[in-house]
Amino acid sequence: MEVRPLYANVFLLSTPAGRLLVDSGALSHAPRFVQLLREFRPDALLLTHAHVDHAGNAFLAQRAGVPVLAHALEHAALLGQSHDLPYPAGFPGLGRVISRIHPKLRSVQAAQPGQDVLGWQVVPLPGHTPGQIGLLRDGVLIAGDAVVGGADGAHLPRAAYNHDHAQALSTLRGLLDLDLREVWPGHGGCLTPEQIRIRAERVDG
Repeated sequence: MEVRPLYANVFLLSTPAGRLLVDSGALSHAPRFVQLLREFRPDALLLTHAHVDHAGNAFLAQRAGVPVLAHALEHAALLGQSHDLPYPAGFPGLGRVISRIHPKLRSVQAAQPGQDVLGWQVVPLPGHTPGQIGLLRDGVLIAGDAVVGGADGAHLPRAAYNHDHAQALSTLRGLLDLDLREVWPGHGGCLTPEQIRIRAERVDG
């Protein structure tokens, strides 16, 4: 596994079943993403969720003929049928403008919890968005924005950035039930299960 930070982390996964990209990074990093497509030649792109910092370059993958997958609850945003973007916090009108100016996809394939995608299992991680998903293989979880990595450990995204903050906290606590070795967040570096436990057991949400 390789990780390329294109504002959000982009993951390059190679298995005997094929080459999978997870997330596409922010549109401001489009030239680097195009180069990544040329070098890695993915068989598919899976989006953990529809926020523009994770899906901003997905249209470039689709233009190159790469199938794009995401949970069905994320499709409306990815296709430009919905523009409910919580960035920047407290300015929903500006968030809608930011969403509208980002290129959208022509189509998206569904990725369902439990599905195998090129050797990785899709797992539901709702809360940050309704249909956020991650990928699990051999104790390694790619977690999208279910958790954020920082210098002092694991964090949740700010409540203003979560579709359902209580659900996001429940999802984080649910990670403790998985047999994990490593957790790779959508932002920041690799986290340990112990770091997840410390954050999940805080009572302030």
